[in-house]
Amino acid sequence: MDHRFDHWTPPKMEDGRPTEYGWIVKFVKGLSLGYMTDIGAFSYINAKNGIIIEDYVQIGSHCSIYSVSTIDNREGEVVLKRNCRIGSHSIVMPGVTVGENSIIGAFSYVDKDVPDNVVALGIPAKVIRKLSEEDIGKWGK
Repeated sequence: MDHRFDHWTPPKMEDGRPTEYGWIVKFVKGLSLGYMTDIGAFSYINAKNGIIIEDYVQIGSHCSIYSVSTIDNREGEVVLKRNCRIGSHSIVMPGVTVGENSIIGAFSYVDKDVPDNVVALGIPAKVIRKLSEEDIGKWGK
């Protein structure tokens, strides 16, 4: 059993300043952070247009999650559904939903919705397989 969350409390977040875990949120008021989330160091979250991170979500280190992009003028709420996992160095673009239990491989660029219970990876991220009930049971919440 993983005991690192036995006494989990949400981190203190100040706009544009690193949390005690070394990740940064811009537009803190736009972030809804679920229970027992795990966000890796050096990750950046821009919640200007809303970001919902549901319970038990894991985000690797060096990830970027954007609800606004000035490069292509995209805007929209991002939703990371319950128990999904985002691999290190991945980017999630505005308006994207990552489905429940889904896994995004490291170094992926997610610019479209990812359904529940799949593995997706690449640039751009594409679904490579569905997760079995056994897969989900190993680490599902």
